[in-house]
Amino acid sequence: MSEAIKSVDPATLKMLEKAKADKVSTAFDRAEEMKPCPIGAEGSCCKNCSMGPCRVPAPKKKAETEAEKAKRRGVCGATAETISARNFVRMVAAGTSAHSDHARGVAELFLGTAKGEVPGFSIKDEQKLYQVALDLDVEIGDRPVKEIAVEVGEKCLAEFGRQHGQLYFVKRAPLKRQEIWRKLGITPRGIDREVVELMHRTHMGVDQEYKDLILAGARCSLADGWGGSMISTELQDILFGNPVPIAGKINLGVLKEDEVNLVMHGHEPLLPELLVVASQDPEIQNYAKSKGAKGINLAGMCCSANEVLMRHGIPVAGNFLQQELAIITGAVEAMVVDVQCEMQSLADVAKCYHTKVITTNPRAKMEGATHIEFEEHHGQEVAKKILREAIDNFPKRKGKPVLIPSETHEMIVGFSHETINYLLGGLFRSSYRPLNDNIINGRIRGIAGVVGCNNARTCHDSAHLTMIKELIKNDVIVLTTGCAAMACGKAGLLTPEAASKYCGAGLAEVCETVGIPPVLHMGSCVDNSRILMAATAVVKDGGLGDDISDLPAAGAAPEWMSEKAIAIGQYFVASGVFTVFGTTFPITGSEEMCKLMYDGLEEIMGGKWAFEPDPEKATKLMLEHIDKKRKALGLDKKKDRVLYDMAMRRELDAV
Repeated sequence: MSEAIKSVDPATLKMLEKAKADKVSTAFDRAEEMKPCPIGAEGSCCKNCSMGPCRVPAPKKKAETEAEKAKRRGVCGATAETISARNFVRMVAAGTSAHSDHARGVAELFLGTAKGEVPGFSIKDEQKLYQVALDLDVEIGDRPVKEIAVEVGEKCLAEFGRQHGQLYFVKRAPLKRQEIWRKLGITPRGIDREVVELMHRTHMGVDQEYKDLILAGARCSLADGWGGSMISTELQDILFGNPVPIAGKINLGVLKEDEVNLVMHGHEPLLPELLVVASQDPEIQNYAKSKGAKGINLAGMCCSANEVLMRHGIPVAGNFLQQELAIITGAVEAMVVDVQCEMQSLADVAKCYHTKVITTNPRAKMEGATHIEFEEHHGQEVAKKILREAIDNFPKRKGKPVLIPSETHEMIVGFSHETINYLLGGLFRSSYRPLNDNIINGRIRGIAGVVGCNNARTCHDSAHLTMIKELIKNDVIVLTTGCAAMACGKAGLLTPEAASKYCGAGLAEVCETVGIPPVLHMGSCVDNSRILMAATAVVKDGGLGDDISDLPAAGAAPEWMSEKAIAIGQYFVASGVFTVFGTTFPITGSEEMCKLMYDGLEEIMGGKWAFEPDPEKATKLMLEHIDKKRKALGLDKKKDRVLYDMAMRRELDAV
């Protein structure tokens, strides 16, 4: 991969040039130097016991004799299908555990806040508290808010250790979808139980039927999407406020040469929320000025960025592959990290500059970094201590070369599914009906969720933007989260003005009428649960089938790289969504697994996977699927407009 095509983002390319001049290695360089194992990339390498690793390559020809098949087995006799399925669902288990451990921390803090034990936090969205309470079968009546919140917190925490029955939020799904899960035996019970059972099933000598393994993986992933991730999103909204549309800026140009720059990187918004408040404290501001800085500039990186962006308008320095590059600007006093997606190379890159990398979570330490642990009962003090560390580092920047790219882009973010509901229908008639009507009448062709990571083995941001621009050009409205959302922000797709510039006539008309962008930023990677809720709301509003699988909708993660992405993809497939992944896919070494995932799953659960690394071809697959669903709903042909008289209206009411 030549430097000219490492990224479509000019700011990233400028920083890669500086990294080269400074002799600093980045993820882009390492991806170029280190080639992936081809058998491992296909998912056909098993290292689940010490008799391995066993590499079972794909067959060289279509038809094989039994003797030839026998040679393509592990030492224990495991077939390529079993090995591939085990590896795939282990990724599901890891991704589910990452999102759900995040949720557990949020639930614990929520409960502590409800009990009045955690200073600095409060219940900010009582209306959402009441809605979540109803879904958890918590009585509201005339009970005090605190009492309701305590019971909500206790019930959410109990979801992790639940052993029987089903997770509470499962009943939010369409009834038809719930029935499919029950018949398949994949309704999630307890979050931790599903992760543990799946890891047990993939131990050497346990579950050796690849179809059974994939169904177990589906149940575990549903414990993420309709469990851990949904709990995290809902409780964060209650604690910090349900996002509403807010203006923000993105890209490395948000860093400031004359201020203390602190970058908040990771996925848990608990400490970042306190850093936002503490940075505005006059004492902290004056301390920064005493060190020669004009002020304190907070910026986000990865999903922590999405969280504080949506609620406070805090600028975003960049997405996953820009984390090293922020330090390479020479302008960052401190990078504060918590969990997930932090590169171990950050500490090594920081040694070449004055930046201090500060780890804050007991689960995620890093050699060469400073550890200041976030403890929620003393969160405000911890936040101020971290800010002082950054401020004290500011004078060390003096006299050293600083290069901050000029690129910044305006964007509008904060589209929770409740906000979309309000924007479409207003305060008194909030409804998804205008969206459904415009899908039915053809102005909007369908809905796409384009989410996920960046991957250093592809051109940074390119696949996201190629796919999303093609979708909105074809009148498909796009919901986005995570690093994909940030790519859209840098490309100017998260503004209402993007509708007239990039969209087909139908989608442009709808966006301009409502005043929304054609690409709706819905939050961080745990907030993919918002997309599940939005899809369910569309189903419940009527006219587009009885299940998520009936909708003219598709999902994609064209630049995925993490196990969390596999868990997300699997819970969308298990929820009935056609889902396309790019870069690589960990089942391609098994023909039988490919048949199951790309075709067989659709017959049993309504959703299916596809793998297509070319974003243009992947978009075509999504559009074909959307059109197939429109045809099944009878929306492929234009219908004459009919002026209904009263008799015709009464006939409708009778139905």
